[in-house]
Amino acid sequence: MCWSATADLVAGTGIAAVGVVSVALAARRRRDLPLAALPLLLGAHQIIEAAVWRNDGGTGPATTAWAVLALPLLALWVPAAVLCAAPPGARRRLLVPLAAGIATAAALAYALATRTVTAEIRGHTVGYSLGLSHAGLIVGGYLLATIGSLFLSGDRGLVLFGALIAFGAAVSVVLWRQEYISTWCAFAAVSSVLLSLWAARRRPHAARPPGRG
Repeated sequence: MCWSATADLVAGTGIAAVGVVSVALAARRRRDLPLAALPLLLGAHQIIEAAVWRNDGGTGPATTAWAVLALPLLALWVPAAVLCAAPPGARRRLLVPLAAGIATAAALAYALATRTVTAEIRGHTVGYSLGLSHAGLIVGGYLLATIGSLFLSGDRGLVLFGALIAFGAAVSVVLWRQEYISTWCAFAAVSSVLLSLWAARRRPHAARPPGRG
């Protein structure tokens, strides 16, 4: 996905289409809608990165939009969406990743408001630089908010999704240490198509007509 503008555009369009299907499947369970919409959001994110490619990186609006979605928005969206969809028994423990997401999103939003994010095309990947203070603490909070909330959800489908994202994060750090944010987001976008299956599985069954079955 992050290998070229065309790859990002094609993949982003396909993932966003899956997101539309996921939202349609979750329409009858409103608490599932924020999480079902995640592929739509991540697909749009890849489309935005296609614009970053076409602008040869830099500090333009596309770079800023990419960073806003990747950093503060997802840090808050994922734990909040998981909390909405979670069963009552899991909601108390999900307050921890939600709190981490709120704090991390606030720190990232402040950094974006006071610093300039820069994108650099590096071969077949894109590197983003923001110059974060306390980067290790912020990354830890981000991982707790996103992957942690999925692991604590109590839903096997979401735990699997979380495991795939965790695997993608590890691979991205090992193979593309300087560009892991971009490559991990691309991996997460592809993995998010699993949420359409999750939404389909949770869709309420139509009531059977009286006298049948």
